[in-house]
Amino acid sequence: MDVSGGRGQPRPGNDESAEHTGPEAPAPGGTGDAPTAPSAPTPADAKDARPEGPTPDAGAPAPESGTPQDTGAAPDHGAPDHGPPAHGRDRAPEHPEPPADRPARAPAGLPEHPDHPFAHSGSGKGQAPQRPEERRRGGLLMGRPFGVPVYVAPSWFLVAILITWVFGGQIDRVLPELGAASYLVSLFFAVAFYASVLVHELAHTLAALRFKLPVRRIQLQFFGGVSEIEKEAETPGREFVLAFVGPLLSLVLAGLFYLGLLAVDPSSVPGVLLAGLMVSNLIVAAFNLLPGLPLDGGRMLRAVVWAITGKPMTGTVAAAWVGRALAVCVLIGLPLLTQSGALGSDAVDNVGMDTVLDALLAAILAAIIWTGAGNSLRMARLREHLPELRARTLTRRAVPVESDTPLSEALRRANAAGARALVVVDADGVPVSLVREAAIVGVPEHRRPWVPVGTLAQDITDGMRVSAELAGEELLDALRATPATEYLVVEETGEIYGVLSAADVERAFVKAMARPS
Repeated sequence: MDVSGGRGQPRPGNDESAEHTGPEAPAPGGTGDAPTAPSAPTPADAKDARPEGPTPDAGAPAPESGTPQDTGAAPDHGAPDHGPPAHGRDRAPEHPEPPADRPARAPAGLPEHPDHPFAHSGSGKGQAPQRPEERRRGGLLMGRPFGVPVYVAPSWFLVAILITWVFGGQIDRVLPELGAASYLVSLFFAVAFYASVLVHELAHTLAALRFKLPVRRIQLQFFGGVSEIEKEAETPGREFVLAFVGPLLSLVLAGLFYLGLLAVDPSSVPGVLLAGLMVSNLIVAAFNLLPGLPLDGGRMLRAVVWAITGKPMTGTVAAAWVGRALAVCVLIGLPLLTQSGALGSDAVDNVGMDTVLDALLAAILAAIIWTGAGNSLRMARLREHLPELRARTLTRRAVPVESDTPLSEALRRANAAGARALVVVDADGVPVSLVREAAIVGVPEHRRPWVPVGTLAQDITDGMRVSAELAGEELLDALRATPATEYLVVEETGEIYGVLSAADVERAFVKAMARPS
């Protein structure tokens, strides 16, 4: 059977594979926004995957799990300010196509299996990849301003309690006549403060949407908020603006609260609340302007270095290491400043509970900054390698079969042609469905002559047709838009190129992440 192109005749792809696993890159924490990394398609049953190496004999017992059912599209995570872009990435050379008159060979270093059944190679059971927001919703959904979901993480409630307790004691000293009501006022302050943090994050979100950058979500958490932007700004100028608008809005809010404070009695409840909100927004702005990732100031520094060197990766490395230096300074310097009285409190000569709490706060802040800087480096490396994920080089060679063809005969044809995928075609040779590899594995060897391939196939929807030219982020976005285990890869002319397995993309994704920059 001709397997080298033509109407309904898949052209040879190649069988490149990589290490199998696929965690999503976490988004950095902190009060600023941070781009999220794209997530690789992740089959839920990856632990049952079969390696692409030597396989059991044909008489080996079949899995007991049976034939997995098709999964539907998963609702919409991450990211990963989630989102990778492509600047200065190295492009890996494409594997040349084999001539049409001979089957494709496996890439160097991978064993070929001409004597082993087709169904024993591949990933075994698999399910449609889940989208990031389905895997981790991020807490309690509060609304969708501008179409972007806002979540409140469970840790926020802990912070709200802490702020209510600490600020309530201060209000009780200033306004003792309030009594227990001072803690109710303090709770209102905690909510109002996080509302101003939300405004800070909405500034990032609106700037991102203005630059046509998708925003996955906003999350309010322990030490502020995070805007998860799924792509990176295309120019250093846009990156600078995107980072600066957050602290700018915090400064504007501080100014508005100051103007409100001028119109009320500073010793009244409104006066105390306005003063507290003014100071807290000044602190948020100043903290986020520190020049180290993952803070907004770090992204501004990254944009400046990027503009000077022309290399976004260089800017990321510089800003990330400055962020780590800031983490060390916070860990050591904050307790010393507090104990010396430089921050406005009385100097402390002995170690007490306040000193311990200051040291604990410094350790938490330092850990957040250090971890966020490391995550920024990790995501930058991911973005640098994303162009290496190309549909054309990851596509499996396929053979066309009619729906009533026995599975054993279809596998014989595939093995004879050196292919690893089956495309069900109609009488005119038009592809109508894809035979699921997981379903093949679930059919015992002795039943394969009696099972038509059409009973193991999944109908091809529009989203399951992907262009052979897709690469990097565009490829991952296409797979996330229509979760499935296999996709039909076509040329721009509509000619069939082969079949793309989500498990292969996942393995290549992790392999790229493991490769040094």
